[in-house]
Amino acid sequence: MTVTDSDTVTGRAPASPSSPSGRATAFDTDRAWVLNSSVALRPEPFGALLYHFGTRKLSFLKNLTVVEVVQSLGDHASADDALAAAGIGDADRHLYVSALSALAVSGMIVPNS
Repeated sequence: MTVTDSDTVTGRAPASPSSPSGRATAFDTDRAWVLNSSVALRPEPFGALLYHFGTRKLSFLKNLTVVEVVQSLGDHASADDALAAAGIGDADRHLYVSALSALAVSGMIVPNS
């Protein structure tokens, strides 16, 4: 599974996303998340394109299950619930949490308050 940011691609763990107050907040799977209202998601045969109108960042989701999870985040009480609904097992869970964390860091997904 791959989440690719067109500006930077690194093998390092993502930093913590910033809250609206500017303070860093950790990606928490117990929390509810949604696609940022400033982000357009366009499904593609390989997965999806995400475009953030505020930052002008373009990201690629190269996994259809990640696309499904991102699209369904707003329908669930937590990221954990969205992952479970998509049938993500314990063996692969860390990969999907890492992908969601990268999307949170880039502002593509945000906490659902």
